[in-house]
Amino acid sequence: MPELIERLTAAAIDLLIALIKTPSFSREEDRTATLIFDFLAAHGAQPQRAQNNVWAVGRHYDAQKPTILLNSHHDTVKAGSTWTHDPFGAVLEGDKLIGLGSNDAGASAVSLLATFLYFHESELPYNLICAITAEEEISGANGIRSILPELGRLDLGIVGEPTQMDMAIAEKGLVVLDCVAHGKTGHAARDEGENALYKAVADIQWFQKYRFPDVSPLLGPVKMTVTQVQAGSQHNVVPDRCHFVVDVRTNELYSNQEVVQVVQQHVGAEVTARSVHLNSSRIELQHPFVQRGLSLGRKAFGSATLSDQAVMNFNTVKIGPGDSARSHTPDEFIYLSEIRAGINTYIQLLEGFRFD
Repeated sequence: MPELIERLTAAAIDLLIALIKTPSFSREEDRTATLIFDFLAAHGAQPQRAQNNVWAVGRHYDAQKPTILLNSHHDTVKAGSTWTHDPFGAVLEGDKLIGLGSNDAGASAVSLLATFLYFHESELPYNLICAITAEEEISGANGIRSILPELGRLDLGIVGEPTQMDMAIAEKGLVVLDCVAHGKTGHAARDEGENALYKAVADIQWFQKYRFPDVSPLLGPVKMTVTQVQAGSQHNVVPDRCHFVVDVRTNELYSNQEVVQVVQQHVGAEVTARSVHLNSSRIELQHPFVQRGLSLGRKAFGSATLSDQAVMNFNTVKIGPGDSARSHTPDEFIYLSEIRAGINTYIQLLEGFRFD
């Protein structure tokens, strides 16, 4: 149905322009949620909304069938000071659409919406649910995580993020560690006190040198990076407390909780994980959806960047139009041709797809 695809593609591009023109920073996505809700309703779907998350279920939903979730996000980071275009201007230069959120992840969101609407009236061997959600950029509690219980059993997730329409079949997880080394104050002029900063340095050197033994063929090793250090109140007082932060990117061979336990066994500082729910994910190369993608010429790879895959405890593939290298950059953009190709590829991936 090429005419239907063309109509939906044009509508998707118009929606993306409207989304760009409407600021939607994380936790401030109310107006873009309304745009998405109204778009689905205008095209015959029956959208639902919880806070700033919007979703719709395919017309012929059957609880006996497996379910595929189409998901992307409509929140954005804030624009930096080095933009040369209006971040909310939705400037079109030939094939290039410039604007905040155009690439990450507006193009994926509108492409998945168009794909969902293409199949909305169809009897499929699976159910489709499309959810465009909030707070992805901050891994917020009121994003996709908050509505997953409402969606029922999910057998596969297609997560729209800019991957040049290749398939991220594994993704690194994230755990942030707050570490506190404790000492005792004393006068810096005398040999007294216990310097918490020196204790922290020893721990920081461990983080720099330690290597987790299991290395993923797709994601590489667990990577730990000390990113912040704070200690001391004044120049002549030995610090009794040193706080430092460690950014840990986990592979699928370790749970976040396992990584935290290893750290706690090796360092002297008090170690607290801010959360452990953003785990690494992986889908098997032999999964029929991955195999279908490979048959269409899409590549499979491991992704170092975090997405809402991290909170989905079912098989997921991250795939979408655009390029991750453009995300969070000045004058972010998407090519309209990428959106057209993305919609066509999503449809090709799903048309005739079966789990068995």
